[in-house]
Amino acid sequence: MATAVSIDRDTLPVTLADIEAAAARIMGSVVRTPTLHSQTLSQLTGAEVWLKFENHQFTAAYKERGALNTLLQMSPEARAKGVIAASAGNHAQGLAYHGNRLGIPVTIVMPKPTPTVKVMQTEGHGATVILEGETFDAAYAHARKLEAERGLTFVHPFDEPNIIAGQGTVALEMLADVPELDTLVIPIGGGGLLSGMGTAARGLKPGIELVGVQAELFPSMYAAVKHVDLACEGDTLAEGIAVKQPGTLTARIVEALVDDIVLVSERELEKALSLLLQIEKTVVEGAGAAGLAALLADPERFRGKNVGLVLTGGNIDTRLLANVLLRDLARSGRLARLRVRLQDRPGALFHVARIFHEEQVNIIEVYHQRVFTTLPAKGLITDIECETRDRAHLDRLMEALRAAGYEASLVELA
Repeated sequence: MATAVSIDRDTLPVTLADIEAAAARIMGSVVRTPTLHSQTLSQLTGAEVWLKFENHQFTAAYKERGALNTLLQMSPEARAKGVIAASAGNHAQGLAYHGNRLGIPVTIVMPKPTPTVKVMQTEGHGATVILEGETFDAAYAHARKLEAERGLTFVHPFDEPNIIAGQGTVALEMLADVPELDTLVIPIGGGGLLSGMGTAARGLKPGIELVGVQAELFPSMYAAVKHVDLACEGDTLAEGIAVKQPGTLTARIVEALVDDIVLVSERELEKALSLLLQIEKTVVEGAGAAGLAALLADPERFRGKNVGLVLTGGNIDTRLLANVLLRDLARSGRLARLRVRLQDRPGALFHVARIFHEEQVNIIEVYHQRVFTTLPAKGLITDIECETRDRAHLDRLMEALRAAGYEASLVELA
């Protein structure tokens, strides 16, 4: 068990009472998502695994909670003028959706490279979208400029007490539904979710273990709490938690309450996302898979514990989702690309295809390469994409090809 942490309510900006008040305030206007036990994931990891399906919110992410809690506490004058935020993700959609419901004008500033689908989704919820700058920092600076010029209220995605309190309602629901939870594994971007959930969980169950998870490519809160200097850059699947600079308030809360922060690799994120779709039949974005990725990466740490995971969101590009699933099939041996050296003569492809037939392997595509190769002019390389039942089936195919005298190798994934 984690050691109970003493919370100084005078120094931390959010209390259990704030989160309970937020829960009463937003009740009925956000989905009270289920917390369900996963028998298969429990068997797979050795822990008793409970999943909080925040991807079932209307905008498919928990961010609605903090956004709504903030909007409901604004004065009539501030509501009439409207709010502004810089976001290309779930915060934008949550704020836009609830602002539209409440009749509060919402302006969202997004970087110019933001995918069109995200712009359209946010506009579809009634917000005015302004594209400015090439980076999030540029969009953020422009949003703060418009805030001052137009008298708007800026709503920060994570470093604001009302946002943190709203996000903390996730933990209230989880512990009400599953009081026996003794460990919460929570994704961290800017730290708003972990700060809120950590405050609620410590207030209700002081000895609960709190573990934060970040992508290895963006270890910003990890670096802040452990007081080390680490680079934050790269193309991560978990773009929802790819934050270079954590919040000032959230860093204080996280450092005071959390037992540990762990980092997960891109491969672990891909595997977790794929498993959630295959086993739980639920779509999550990369950030939403981070908690399960942490369990898969270090099962011994969590073995025998009652672990709560938050599936924080389900907004993932369908093409990216397809790529992740195909890569997972390749790593498991069910999908493969074989590179076979052939002689450029009639019947060469027929003879190698016959081996695939004998081994009952389905050929999907065939690529001939005659020109861009180091082989002699009469040699060629053929890449064959195929489907097998599992890794053992693929190994039998490779053995049969080599036994027939073919030079064959697998084209491996990174």
